[in-house]
Formats: sequence, C-alpha cells, structure tokens
Amino acid sequence: MKHKLNTKMLILFIVAALVFSFTSCKKEAPEKRNTQEIIEEIVVDYGNYGEAAYTRMDELLKDLSGIDQTAGNKWSEIMDLWKDPAPTLYYDVLPDGLNDTDALCIVVLGFQLEPDGSMREELIQRLETAKRSAEKYPNALIVCTGGGTAAENETATEADKMAEWLTENGVAPERVIAENRSLTTAQNAIYTFDILTKDYPQVKELAIVSSDYHIATGNLLFGAEAILRGSDIAVVSNAAWKAPSGTLSAMFQAGALIELSGDADTAFEIYYDTYDIHELPPLTND
Repeated sequence: MKHKLNTKMLILFIVAALVFSFTSCKKEAPEKRNTQEIIEEIVVDYGNYGEAAYTRMDELLKDLSGIDQTAGNKWSEIMDLWKDPAPTLYYDVLPDGLNDTDALCIVVLGFQLEPDGSMREELIQRLETAKRSAEKYPNALIVCTGGGTAAENETATEADKMAEWLTENGVAPERVIAENRSLTTAQNAIYTFDILTKDYPQVKELAIVSSDYHIATGNLLFGAEAILRGSDIAVVSNAAWKAPSGTLSAMFQAGALIELSGDADTAFEIYYDTYDIHELPPLTND
C-alpha cells in the first residue's frame, strides 16, 4: 500500500513539475509584436542613434518583412531615402531643366500665422520664392499647404492666405491649389497627395518650396508618402529661402514618419519631446 502511495505521489510530482515548466516557458517567451510597433522602433532607433542603428534596423526590417512583406519593402525604401545625403538646395528659385508642363507641381509648405490670421515674414519669403519659381515654369501647378494656425482667427488658414497672395501678385488663379486642412508637415504630404491623385492625375513631379532648414524634411515626407501609397509621383527638386535661423532634428523627422504611418499620438509625443526612448529595447549591434 505504501509502495502504491509513493508511486502515485511521484506521478503527481512529475505532472506538477511539467506544468510549472510549461508555464514558466510560456511566461518567458517574448510577446509577438505587430507591424506598427516594429515600424516605430525602426524609425525611432534611426532618429535617435543615426548610423549606429544600422545593424538593429536591418534586423527589424527583416522581422517586419516576415510579418508583412509589402510593409517591409516599403519601409526599407523609406529608410534608404532617409539615409540619403541631404538634397542640394537651390536658393531663391527652382533650378533650370525641370519639366515645364502641368505634370510639375510646386508645393509651397506653410508656416504658422500670426494670431490675427496675417502671414509672418517667413511665410511671405517662401511665397516670394514660389512666385519666382512659378514665373520660371509658367505651366506648373502650385499647391499651397497649411490649415488654421491663427490663435485668434478661426476662419484664417495658411493655404488660403498663401493662395490669395500668389494670385494678387500675378499668378493665374487656375494654377493655384489650396490644401487648407493640414497642421503638420506630415499632413501637408497626406492631404496634398489626396488632392493631386484625385483631381490632378497628370501631376508626376513635385518641387518643394520652403525655408532652407525645412527642405530635407519636406523631401523625406513627400517621398515617403509616395512610397506608402505606391504612387508614381516623385520629388524632383526644391527652391529654398535662406532663413536666418531654424532647425529640424532627426527625431522630429522620426515623429513625422510615425505620423505618416498612422500613429499621430506617438508622433505628437515626439514633437512635444515627451516620448521616452527608454521604452524601447536598448540598441545593440550583437
């Protein structure tokens, strides 16, 4: 009887040990991440660490492709675009040799309005650059981008003020398009593509007009939006106003790319510098 009892207890002990082992292994197994989480780690790693993140980025891109091959291909292309050297800046007017047809669209990036809804000097200087470029390429379309950013005037939008200035200064109204919903550079790209792909399918080339410190970010975001949409529209050039000051960090660009990916909440944490980089796994090159 005692022998039978010991055998029974041994069996119970073995079963309990197996259950405990299985449970422990299950708890230790890493959680499977979704595509958005991987995309954000790729982008934040590069925005924060730069070239030091290359090895980790390659690993994450492989992980992303393993879950979603299309997303992996698109974000590989976007990261290659981001890693490219900064574009050559063409000050004051677009360079020679661009396509002088309505397949070219000059995209003028907005700037926050004064509280009463009037334009700040920096935005006017961007418009002066756009006007010279529009005169040089008289068949090109012009998109003005920017929504309501006047603290004391809810009816004023950057794009409408910009379009009004251009037409008052000699640009034919039929050439001017107002994208007046956006509040960020990422939204500039999203809403501009919405308009162009729906109403102006002939547009295949974009030239970005902005302050010099903003051109690289504009090129990146409009190029990335084209990749995400599978669009054949390409950013081909720029015209820059030489601003006396102003910078945009790589982490700001990371936030903007995350906004393009669909996560505005995390993007704004980065814009307002409340995002905690330590929430991500530590960067290693092992």
